[in-house]
This record gives sequence, C-alpha cells and structure tokens, in this order.
Amino acid sequence: MTLNDENVELAKLQNEIIKCVGLNADNIIFNFVEKDKISKLSLITVNPIHEQSFLYHTTKGINKIDALKKMREYVLEYHKNENTYTVQWIAQGDSNFHTSYFRASDMYEALDKFYYGRDMASYKIFSINLNPVS
Repeated sequence: MTLNDENVELAKLQNEIIKCVGLNADNIIFNFVEKDKISKLSLITVNPIHEQSFLYHTTKGINKIDALKKMREYVLEYHKNENTYTVQWIAQGDSNFHTSYFRASDMYEALDKFYYGRDMASYKIFSINLNPVS
C-alpha cells in the first residue's frame, strides 16, 4: 500500500467513526501513539458546551489502519453492550455544575475515561450513577 493509499484509508476510517459517534469532526480527536511496533489509538471527544475532553475508547493495532478498524468495530457494535454512566462534576475554580455521560464496563472505567489526561485534584465529582437499561 502506498503512502497515499494509506492516507486515504485512514481518512475514510476516521470519517466512518465520526459519523458513528455522531459528533462534529471538530469535537473528535484521534490520538495515535506508536510504541514497540504497536499503534495505540485513543479516541477523545470534546464536549461542545463546556469544551472539556474525555476519553471515548482506546484500541491497539499492528498499525494505524488496524487500530482504526478496531475502533470502528467498537463504535458500531461493542459499545452497545457497555453500561452507561452519568457523572456530575465541577472543575476547581469554576462555578458551573456539569453532567457528562460515559459508556464503560464498570464505574471505575467510567472514572478513568473522565480523568483521562487530567489532574484528579482539579475536579470534584459529586455523583456517578449507573443508568437504567432501556
């Protein structure tokens, strides 16, 4: 596969994922980290209201395309099997109370997604609730 073909495939997969997540492309970040011949992809969403970013999901692959294909599979199918959690929180120095929603296997994973890339001391969580299954 040529570099141009690879770039086209990467863009195609990213666009598919963006459509599945249902957010504007400006509110999704594809963060790739290459280490020991493994591509780790962290999909990060940015809330358009309070402009805070949160981890959506992480996958690993043998290259970026493989990691994106696994992410696409997750957003199409597997995330439906996870629980949904509501987190009510406030940032230190902010007077606004916020509510955010996460899909996770348990509340600890939801908290990991909330705190991804953040200083835990800068946020106060008031509640985390497992949402009823519909």
